[in-house]
Amino acid sequence: MQSELRKELLDAFTNAGDSFLSGQYIADLIGCSRTAVWKHIEELRREGFELEAVRRKGYRIIRTPEKLTADEIRLGLKTKFIGKNIFYEESVESTQKIAHQLAYENVPEGTVVIAEEQISGRGRMDRKWHSPKYTGIWMSLILRPQIPLTKAPQLTLLTAVAVVQAIEEMTGLIPEIKWPNDILINGKKVTGILTELHAEADRIHSTIIGIGMNVNQKQEDFPNELQTIATSLFIEKGEVITRANLIKHIFANIEKLYFLYLDEGFFPIKLLWESYAISIGKQIRARTLTTTIEGKALGITDEGVLQLEDQHGKIHSIYSADIEL
Repeated sequence: MQSELRKELLDAFTNAGDSFLSGQYIADLIGCSRTAVWKHIEELRREGFELEAVRRKGYRIIRTPEKLTADEIRLGLKTKFIGKNIFYEESVESTQKIAHQLAYENVPEGTVVIAEEQISGRGRMDRKWHSPKYTGIWMSLILRPQIPLTKAPQLTLLTAVAVVQAIEEMTGLIPEIKWPNDILINGKKVTGILTELHAEADRIHSTIIGIGMNVNQKQEDFPNELQTIATSLFIEKGEVITRANLIKHIFANIEKLYFLYLDEGFFPIKLLWESYAISIGKQIRARTLTTTIEGKALGITDEGVLQLEDQHGKIHSIYSADIEL
């Protein structure tokens, strides 16, 4: 009940913009006493929100906290369902692990798990993902698309497009996508995406999409072995990025593309993805679990499968691999 009242309060401040909201208006809107309103306002202040209170006018939010909070993300969030239900944790082993459990518990579609730090963050093939505190975006999103199991990889590509768009909108930087799940800036990795499933042979129960993004790390924040291959938005842009705003852009873009995908299929997403892809038309090396194939990346199929033409003209369908340019 408390969390629902808090959501309604933040929605009210979002809709008010720079206008003041009186205590009585808030009390009537969310159905509580003036005393309860004051307590909610004080809780927001303790979280780091700066609120202006003016006699006979009421309250307005003039600054949000630098530390990431679920309330800060909800403030100004314009989506219909993605991010409306947020599980925020200070430190976790992995947001994916928590999201898997929540998916089994049948939480609403669009539920997101966000953490300030992951102790055991991971990417594809169980590789460790460096997730230091207060610097990046470490989150997992639960979706329940009514699509065949074979189309699940398309959601990774959709998410990659949404993340690239959000980075462009927030920073003006031009990221590129390396199939299937890496987002690069100036050749260095800034974001990884991991899509996992709860499914049966004929249908998907839920997809858990993990997003790990390096946002405000400095060069020295990365371990030595990552400094030549990883980067952050701060390093590339030269200024601190407000993580909550970036998350809201990501949520809005994922939701927009997800609705487009459900209505029109993968083709419009494919066109967008290929416009950002770094490897299309280039010579690449694809390392699968069983072999290594070299050749020219032709593009992706309507299912999201990479097409690679080797030196003999044979076209290989690559479903999962590490790609080197």
